[in-house]
This record gives sequence, C-alpha cells and structure tokens, in this order.
Amino acid sequence: MPPAAKRGEGHRVAPPRVSQGTYAISPKTGMIILHPGDLPGTVPHPDRGRRNGCCGLDGLDGPNLVCRGCGAEVATQQSDCWTDHLVAAAPDTVTIGIETPG
Repeated sequence: MPPAAKRGEGHRVAPPRVSQGTYAISPKTGMIILHPGDLPGTVPHPDRGRRNGCCGLDGLDGPNLVCRGCGAEVATQQSDCWTDHLVAAAPDTVTIGIETPG
C-alpha cells in the first residue's frame, strides 16, 4: 500500500475495524476479523491479480495474504480508500495466542 502522503487528494483511509491485539467474529460469515498489524508471518499473495485496489487492497479477488513459510492462502486484507480497514481470516487458518519474542 502506498504511504498516505502519496494518496490522491480527497482519498480517505478508514481506521482499522478492530484495535490491535483484539479480534471479532463476523456473525454473517464466521470469519475472524483482525487488525492488519496482527498477522505475523504473512506476506502478500504472489498472484498480483489478488492484490487489486487503488490506494490499498480492496480484498475482492480472494485471499491476498499467504503464509511466509509454506505459501498457503490465509487471509484477505482490505485497506483500500473505499473499504473497511481489516483482515478477514477463515477460522481454520488462525491460531489465537500471544506471540513471544525469539
């Protein structure tokens, strides 16, 4: 995602849907909603077609984050100027816990 200073005039970026270190479960989909900074070990999907958006990621083309280690699709980030700012992960791709250093 480009830095805020490079976004076009009048473009806004919504604040994250949940606070860092917290999560919510979507009542409609059962997806786990996370703060974008709370997915360590993920990288952008290698398929550029999954990373569409004008100011960030729109999340409309399937999972756009993969596991850094094995490459498995794990979540969809939305961070475009017209979307909510969140990461949605399927329950079977997430382990909720506290990350410990080193």
